Amino acid sequence: MTVRKILAAAFTLGLATPALAFDNPPPVDAPEITSFDTATGWYIRGDLGYNASADFGAPTVKTYKSSTNTYTSQKFDSQRFDGDYSLNAGAGYQFNDWLRSDLTLDYFKGRLNGKSTNAKPCGLQGAGTHCGSSYDQQVSSLGLLANAYIDLGTYWGLTPYLGAGAGMTNVDYGKLTASKYCVNGGGKCDNSVDYKDARYNGIESWRFTYALMAGVSYDIATNMKLDFSYRYSDVAGGDMVDWSAAVRSHGATGLKGSDDGFSRHEIRAGLRVTGW
Repeated sequence: MTVRKILAAAFTLGLATPALAFDNPPPVDAPEITSFDTATGWYIRGDLGYNASADFGAPTVKTYKSSTNTYTSQKFDSQRFDGDYSLNAGAGYQFNDWLRSDLTLDYFKGRLNGKSTNAKPCGLQGAGTHCGSSYDQQVSSLGLLANAYIDLGTYWGLTPYLGAGAGMTNVDYGKLTASKYCVNGGGKCDNSVDYKDARYNGIESWRFTYALMAGVSYDIATNMKLDFSYRYSDVAGGDMVDWSAAVRSHGATGLKGSDDGFSRHEIRAGLRVTGW
């Protein structure tokens, strides 16, 4: 082999070597892209509520004087509701990541206690005394509400939301037990002043109701959310108590009492079971 051929071969090898060094790297699989479906579908829910406060406004009751066929109206000077807990259940539909709605049944039961006074003196007690009445009545309600919620996004697993609802509530008053007492005196009120017996018939009625909610949910399992919320509800006023048969036999007509509605502030905790 001549020198010229040796140099030509070396030159050719030198050109080929860099080409080998810059060959394409072995193919690498592209990263897998996972798609997430939008949360849609049916769900059911259940909640236990605590009544932080309940405001019954100022119920109005009447007394009847049979001798003159006249009525005296008195508002409760004070009232207290004993009924701390409520039970709630419902079913709804999640339309997308931001909007959902449901129908709920809300039940609570408790006792309403109140007092009222009038300016009439107690029997044989003279000036400076007046009659008072105390009332005790059981009340329960069952509300059916349609609700809508806006979910405000999910942050660290927590989804805050706002909601509102409207519907009807069946308010069922039990028998009203009333008793008289003398204020600033040692005797009893004269029952002849206003004809009045000890027990009156409660009334059941349907009332318009609206509610406002704010809360947060947390995914504790694939298809289960833990839900904490605050709920304000307002029930319209209506009939509360009727006269007893004995008072009606003495000429009383109409109704003995009504309320101007009541509202509740509740703290709730519950579960939502989803279908997606």
